Amino acid sequence: MSAVHRHIELNTVDMGNPPSSRNDNKWKEFQINVHDFANLPSGRDQYTESPAFECNGHQWQLRVCPGGRRSAHEGFVSVLLKLCSPGTATATFVPNILNKFGSRVYRLPVAQPFDVISGGVYGVTNFAKRSHVLDPSKNMLDDNGTMAIIISIKEETTEALPTAFVPKNPFNNMIQEKFLDEETADVCFEVSSSEIEEDRSKRSRSSTSFYAHSQILNICAPMLASLFESNEDRSVKAASITDVSPDIFRHMLFYVYGGSVPEEDLKAHATGIIDAAEKYTIVNLKLEAEA
Repeated sequence: MSAVHRHIELNTVDMGNPPSSRNDNKWKEFQINVHDFANLPSGRDQYTESPAFECNGHQWQLRVCPGGRRSAHEGFVSVLLKLCSPGTATATFVPNILNKFGSRVYRLPVAQPFDVISGGVYGVTNFAKRSHVLDPSKNMLDDNGTMAIIISIKEETTEALPTAFVPKNPFNNMIQEKFLDEETADVCFEVSSSEIEEDRSKRSRSSTSFYAHSQILNICAPMLASLFESNEDRSVKAASITDVSPDIFRHMLFYVYGGSVPEEDLKAHATGIIDAAEKYTIVNLKLEAEA
């Protein structure tokens, strides 16, 4: 048996408007030549297979059972498509016999899509009567005794093929969940800001608490970590920040925890973010704000 990779394209011309149900999907066709068909083993479930051919990113073989599968009707030939590639695949295919004059006989209706696993087969169990194939008056074999089978397989678009879900590494999200988590924090920044009284005669200062984790600061922001003394008694240590506004400090600390500064805030507070990032050596944030 040999496989002839013959891609047949038929140009059509429509008169009037085609029906809306018309299927515009393309089919890829292969001609499989089954040589010396009359002398192939014809017992139940005995078969011969074609060389592998490629379609829709998978390798396939055509399996022909001259005496039919075990489930076939008596005297019928079975034609099956076998998946050679690993994994699973979905396909839609239609087999036809090409007689010695080049006409297609035993033209079957369009098959439904089927799923098959590697090494599995699917096809037409009762394809054609073996006696009809061998009958010279039917002209199904050429002068050399070869039966030509046309395999039509619907071409699948890559968008139609399912893709596997691959979860992302959750580490970054897990770290960000600890941002400002007072329960697990071991250090705290007290960030002061000046406020003007209603009579504008006095200025008062208020502070905002930002809880953090010394281990994260030691790795990602050593300058901020150095503001705290050793924490041998395991109590939460506090450090006072008076040269950065709470809003700017919040952006900077969130960045340390793997977060990002919204673009609009980065533009609106570029000078303050650059100054704070430079003072506390958050280099990448400074470069991002300067860009």
